[in-house]
Amino acid sequence: MSGVATGNAAPVTVTVIGAGPTGLTAAVELARRGATVRIFEKRDGPSGLSRAVGITPGSLSLLAPCGAGPAIGAEAIRFSGMTMHNGAEPVLSIPLNFDDRSSLHALPQNRTEEHLIEALRRYGVEVEYFRCLSNLHIRADHVEANFGDHIKVESRFLIGADGVHSRVRATLGIHFEGRDLPGHWSIADVISASWPHPDRFSGYLLPHGHVAVVVPMAPQRYRVISSQREALAALPVTLVADKVIRESEFVIQVRQAESYGKGPVFLAGDAAHAHSPVGGRGMNLGIADACDLAERIMQGTQDGYEAARRPEGQHAIQVSERARRMMQSTGAAKAAFLAAVAVIDHTPAAQRAVVHQLLAG
Repeated sequence: MSGVATGNAAPVTVTVIGAGPTGLTAAVELARRGATVRIFEKRDGPSGLSRAVGITPGSLSLLAPCGAGPAIGAEAIRFSGMTMHNGAEPVLSIPLNFDDRSSLHALPQNRTEEHLIEALRRYGVEVEYFRCLSNLHIRADHVEANFGDHIKVESRFLIGADGVHSRVRATLGIHFEGRDLPGHWSIADVISASWPHPDRFSGYLLPHGHVAVVVPMAPQRYRVISSQREALAALPVTLVADKVIRESEFVIQVRQAESYGKGPVFLAGDAAHAHSPVGGRGMNLGIADACDLAERIMQGTQDGYEAARRPEGQHAIQVSERARRMMQSTGAAKAAFLAAVAVIDHTPAAQRAVVHQLLAG
């Protein structure tokens, strides 16, 4: 636990629910600024799996003061570019790293979390695992969080960073407005020694509005995502998987919490917003939420959090949905999209604009 009083002032106390990237970032940034923090996670230990992959320059900059940003940047793969295909045929190749806003790194989420956990330990805070929130109560001057029948934690503020199925959000009675998209998407995390694009994002437009992508995560480790049920089988090119780490399916939620909190309780990350993985904004948006909220809590300006971050969440949803719809277009709409892609492929200024928009979060 961290927290040093300044003068005669009592330290700010905060409970964080959820030890994914958003919750860990919130805890690190609060502890770094002198708050007393406890962070709880319902899992029994750190995750060995990865959900998010891409890390933007903005996130690395936000995580630099605590030391996690440089550590993540040193380990992560730095993308050299992106290639879009129509079927197996390349139709757009965009370089990266042409200025300080055009770099994109990739690292399995569990490794990003490990770097944040190490940063948190440097401030004397350990994640408290196997603690599932059962209830919370907002009192006159504090929040009471209950874990089972016998554990009660009191703090001045509480942050719900507990994902799309947020117990904090449900307990507050805040609606998660939006919809689930039809159909099932799939992922496969694999080891492949022979995939020829170890530092390049590869996207594939498929018949009937389907898509597939291959994203490098670590040396010889890749994530394959598809709008069809079997990600590897959906690829129009051969990817030899020497080892399949995991395969799973998911339904895309496009939702945003009707409010980002209630009184001294706040929502951040996937607890506040959910959208498609197109554009890779989810984890980066959550990190930005967490940093903004931590600073506001320590400055006493937390009432401005929703006004600042809700439009950012809405914008991310709009941008990712626009990109997803374009990639999944069919018929005349797909022909128009491919025509635009052909122009962009031969226009460096347009390529730079596309990269800046994609990496803005």
